[in-house]
Amino acid sequence: MTRSRALLLPAAAVWVVLAWLLWRSSLPAYHLPHLDEHALFPAHALHRAQHFGDVERLFWLGGTIAQLVVLGLFVRYGVRWMRESAAGPIGTGMLLGMIGFAFVWAAELPFSVLEVWWRNRYGLSGSYIQATIGNWFALGARFVLLCIALAIVMGLARARWVGERWWLLAAPVFVGLRTLLAFVSPWLLGGRPFHAQYVATLERTENVHVPVRVLSGFAEPNAFATGLGASRRVFLWKPIVEPPFTPRMDRFVLAHELGHLAHNHIWKSIGWYALVAFPLAYLLAVATRRRGGMGMPAAVPLAIFVYVVLQLVALPLQNVVTRHLEAEADWSALHATRDPAAGRQLFRLFASETLEDPSPPWWDYVFLQNHPTLMQRIEMTRYYTSYVRPRVHR
Repeated sequence: MTRSRALLLPAAAVWVVLAWLLWRSSLPAYHLPHLDEHALFPAHALHRAQHFGDVERLFWLGGTIAQLVVLGLFVRYGVRWMRESAAGPIGTGMLLGMIGFAFVWAAELPFSVLEVWWRNRYGLSGSYIQATIGNWFALGARFVLLCIALAIVMGLARARWVGERWWLLAAPVFVGLRTLLAFVSPWLLGGRPFHAQYVATLERTENVHVPVRVLSGFAEPNAFATGLGASRRVFLWKPIVEPPFTPRMDRFVLAHELGHLAHNHIWKSIGWYALVAFPLAYLLAVATRRRGGMGMPAAVPLAIFVYVVLQLVALPLQNVVTRHLEAEADWSALHATRDPAAGRQLFRLFASETLEDPSPPWWDYVFLQNHPTLMQRIEMTRYYTSYVRPRVHR
């Protein structure tokens, strides 16, 4: 124990240095101008977005509380199923894991259905089939991933030469799997090629040459960049390349996504995942010692509960990181397009098309917002104008 504590300080120092290296970006040291949201958005549009967001936040709170309550009960009573299983320790642990996530799905289902009802009430897309059957298929995928994770962790924890130090090996394994998934997933998404005159120009400007594809089957405007090396892609959801979005706005969106790739944000995201994976795995190892450690099936319900709680606690840090990356992609798009007006129009349009609250409550910003707010993004376009103009006249 004394030796472990002695290593804690150097490990923390290394963690801080690596976090600082990952945090470094092309963003200038800036202070955004303060803009009045009432001067940028009509009063009825603000009220509509805020009311929509208030109820959506209640659904999130309800779903989160229900999830924690169900998992808490599973920790208390879930081991009863362990005594009825003859699947061996690892098989029993995987079975308990699947039962736990089935309970989580059942607890979240009412809130998923309510969210669809609420979205439909405001004219946004929402499918009850997707919220029920679709989520069931998603749950199946989570089951598979959970079984793989439990098999790895319990296998390591039960190995004599590893034991309680399973987390030192499990964390790199999960980082490797995350990297593999990031590399493979773009080839599984399909889509049709996107052809626009400005694509080649933006790729030269940002020194990123990747396929750009349009994905159908989505009712909301969005886009994302993904992949590593040869698998890098930019995907545009079909609504964002259709009216009311203009070619200038689409050009800004594409520049933003290319900015993610130009600044290696996929690799940085994996790096941040690695930094979180090690302490998370260690805390799981410590928390499950009271039930014999992760090599024992009885520890699985507690491990799932602790994992969900730690994920919730880590949300603010995760959102700070992703907002930082998104801000750098916005800054990259402003430099690549030199069209802050298009960015400003795009962000204002998001408020009416997606009912995103331009300036949400602080707790929503901390726990739920993985992008800068619409007001912050509009303010950045204004800052860019004041930042570039003095340099033009030098």
